Amino acid sequence: MPTDTVKRILANYESDNPGSKANLARILMQGRLGGTGRMLILPVDQGFEHGPARSFAGNPPAYDPHYLYQLAIDAGLNALAAPLGLLETGADTFAGDIPLILKANSSNSLATEKDQAITATVDDALRIGCAAVGYTIYPASEHQFEMMEEVRAAAEEARAKGLAVVVWSYPRGGILSKEGETAIDVVAYGAHMAALLGAHIIKVKIPTDHLEQPEAKAAYEAANVDISTATARIRHIVQCAFNGKRLMIFSGGAEKGEDALYNDIRAIRDGGGNGSIIGRNSFQRSRDDALAMLGEIIKIYLDQD
Repeated sequence: MPTDTVKRILANYESDNPGSKANLARILMQGRLGGTGRMLILPVDQGFEHGPARSFAGNPPAYDPHYLYQLAIDAGLNALAAPLGLLETGADTFAGDIPLILKANSSNSLATEKDQAITATVDDALRIGCAAVGYTIYPASEHQFEMMEEVRAAAEEARAKGLAVVVWSYPRGGILSKEGETAIDVVAYGAHMAALLGAHIIKVKIPTDHLEQPEAKAAYEAANVDISTATARIRHIVQCAFNGKRLMIFSGGAEKGEDALYNDIRAIRDGGGNGSIIGRNSFQRSRDDALAMLGEIIKIYLDQD
């Protein structure tokens, strides 16, 4: 049964049917953070995005989807997110053990344009028992409007069929500088766009204090928006997701040292974020090291560290 915290979160989704809310509750009530309103999700779409060796060669057991399923389950995570083929490989063996998020569009490192292909359907998600479907958009890219239209149509179908919708919003391409991809004003803009597109759960990168857009820079400075610390920046991103009425989670990024990762987690916690989606920092470590690291992150989110 959902906790009062989860019920308050579900109440923010006023237009959704019981199916979508039940699947959101499945994710929010799963694992060691179940019922707290916080989430820790294992995403494994990096094989599509970066290639198999760049993703798994450092920890060869991770080539096997069953290893990844088991890692998410044993760590007590809220969900496993991955493309269709990976989820299909363990859908029967692990049926009912952990909520699944079908990553239904993907790019790859061989492409020259900032775009994503639709690689799975809402019906695929239903067939293998997923709780949600997920899509990436690239605000700023030359293909951003096509991507937004695809995601909005898919999200409408998913919600009608009782699934939750996750949107990875990663501004890149177009007029953005590399530094601008994680600028506070740009990340906030991307989070807000995802909320406007109807996402239940929004994933963005942790923002820096860089301000990319001159007009936005003027607005931030005129309103004296605090972006001086990581916690303050997380708080602002949450504010931009309908003042906290949409679930806001943050990327773990490329593999990094544990101290830097834990500092990120504390900033997310203290800034009011709902959690993290951590892939490479999990499966590129050995199983024992990954379980220890994920356990420490859970302790931080539980205010035990």
